[in-house]
Amino acid sequence: MHGEYKVPGGKLVVADVEIEDGRLAQVSLSGDFFLEPDEALELITAAVVGAPAAASATNLGAKISAALPADVAMIGFDPESVGVAIRRALGHATSWHDHTFDVIEPVVLDPAMHVALDEVIMREVADGTRPPTLRFWDWATPLVVIGSFQSVRNEVDEEAAERLGFGIVRRISGGGAMFMESGNCITYSLVVPTSLVDGLNFEQSYEFLDRWVMGALADVGVNAHYVPINDIVSDRGKIGGAAQKRIVAGAVLHHVTMSYDIDADKMTEVLRIGREKISDKGITSSGKRVDPMRSQTGMTRDAIIEAFLQHFRTRYETNDSEYSEAELAAATKLVEDKFSTPEWTYRVP
Repeated sequence: MHGEYKVPGGKLVVADVEIEDGRLAQVSLSGDFFLEPDEALELITAAVVGAPAAASATNLGAKISAALPADVAMIGFDPESVGVAIRRALGHATSWHDHTFDVIEPVVLDPAMHVALDEVIMREVADGTRPPTLRFWDWATPLVVIGSFQSVRNEVDEEAAERLGFGIVRRISGGGAMFMESGNCITYSLVVPTSLVDGLNFEQSYEFLDRWVMGALADVGVNAHYVPINDIVSDRGKIGGAAQKRIVAGAVLHHVTMSYDIDADKMTEVLRIGREKISDKGITSSGKRVDPMRSQTGMTRDAIIEAFLQHFRTRYETNDSEYSEAELAAATKLVEDKFSTPEWTYRVP
């Protein structure tokens, strides 16, 4: 059985394995990585022979680490990346090219519906009733979407929000507040099976799932890179951030919001953004707009989204899709029963 894993920012690791009686019987390792001394390759493969076929990438990596002398240099890969390649060979972990992705183009909905659809689609991907899915949000009414663990009192000036017509909805993923007016940011949700990030810790999975959008940003003239834990940054500063939610052994929701053209005065009136986060939001003084995507590309928001969609479709196998009536009905019920209730919104007062 054959598996491959390209380490984010590193090298390709290839594992060929054979199984006997539920354990690794033979393991062959190759790739374009660097390893010193040469003899360490045999130590790595010997360390995992005999391990259970169900062993996690972390456990396999620990076996390798324990077997290697201190003077071994692994360059462009590490013990856990070997574990990921082995897991892929065994079919426990998957790669991007093992999947065909549903792609849903922007549909204008109440933004609270998009928050609910994240949960609906994540559960469908987890139980196998929908393939991995990339979908872009669009909305016409203003909303503040706070992270799962944020305090409403600490994050939002509710009086200003009400006066300016902003609702407040708590999403299922962590991270910071999203200030959402029509046309002011670019938001998408990517839902994948957990097998795609098998063996990766949370920080590694952010970088891994953001990798395609770095290529898409390059297509529109933005030189961007990932900054731990969850930021996307260009040569001229922060563009946006990501958030995740996982169903163990099921699915991962990974969504990203990028600033297109935000009214900074209005945002700082609605959100309680302290001095610590002012520079992080790209705000330098009153009256300025947060517009990295508009100013750096000179493109309309719709044109950028179209370029992102084209990049994803070119890079991976995709099918065009749309929301089913059942999904919209389930999301509507979630908005009514969960996301619009004070019990959920103020679960962290």
